[in-house]
Amino acid sequence: MAIYAIGDIQGCFDDLLRLLDVIAFDKKNDQLWFAGDLVNRGPKSLETLRFVKGLGDAAVTVLGNHDMHLLAASCTQKIALKKDALTPVLEAPDAQELIDWLRNRPLFHHSNGFCLIHAGLPPQWDLKKTQKMAQLAEATLRGPDYAMFLKQMYGNKPNMWSSNLKGMSRLRFIINCFTRMRYCDEAGRLDFANSGPLGSQPKGLMPWFQVPNRKSAGLRIICGHWSTLGYYEGDNCYAIDTGCLWGGQLTAIRLGETVERFSIDCPGEKKPGKSRLVEKTSAKAQMVGTAAYS
Repeated sequence: MAIYAIGDIQGCFDDLLRLLDVIAFDKKNDQLWFAGDLVNRGPKSLETLRFVKGLGDAAVTVLGNHDMHLLAASCTQKIALKKDALTPVLEAPDAQELIDWLRNRPLFHHSNGFCLIHAGLPPQWDLKKTQKMAQLAEATLRGPDYAMFLKQMYGNKPNMWSSNLKGMSRLRFIINCFTRMRYCDEAGRLDFANSGPLGSQPKGLMPWFQVPNRKSAGLRIICGHWSTLGYYEGDNCYAIDTGCLWGGQLTAIRLGETVERFSIDCPGEKKPGKSRLVEKTSAKAQMVGTAAYS
């Protein structure tokens, strides 16, 4: 069996099908790991969700920030009323079935010697802590009060891990790490104002995977979320969001002792510019009802 991890699709379903042809994906023998952000901005979020759901055990997908935004839109009228790329999903006859399937996806997956996340991990979390925090948030998303949680998840605070965090504060921090994290300082304080390529960040900030002495350094971690970073292989991490939506590439890596990369060029459903300013949300913004959860 071959396992392929695939970067952010964001509704670019046709590109996904082309990539699966390139890797000669066989549903009976292979497994796909999706690094989150199946939906939003691209033209075929509904088709993407239905396809990945239909793969059953042949697919593992972790939740990304845009997936979380879809879940919030499904139970928050202020967001749902805004017509955007998620509207076909929300208005589909099988919308609730898709939403229930999505909210039962994990935030963290660990098997075959690799970890799969969408965004990042704070430096204080080792494997055991990461699994515990993921399970805590996943249980909330899968529980009867998930709608109440989703309506309160938006926000940039707290921005630093503490074992004293409780309740909604702890849950928001967990979600922000798994689905939104890029840069932080040496203490692990999250930064949401900068999303550019390495070297563009202000002094004192670093990518989460380069924080000295991070407790997850011994784990082989696959992540997406950071299209301006491009393909990155280093620090025991594999960043595979190569900007399909923006006219970059859609990337898959075959997992094994050595990692093999496969990428296809994408026409780009969005052009960098005003549409991408949402990626640079001010650290002061609370983002309630925004077009995307950056």
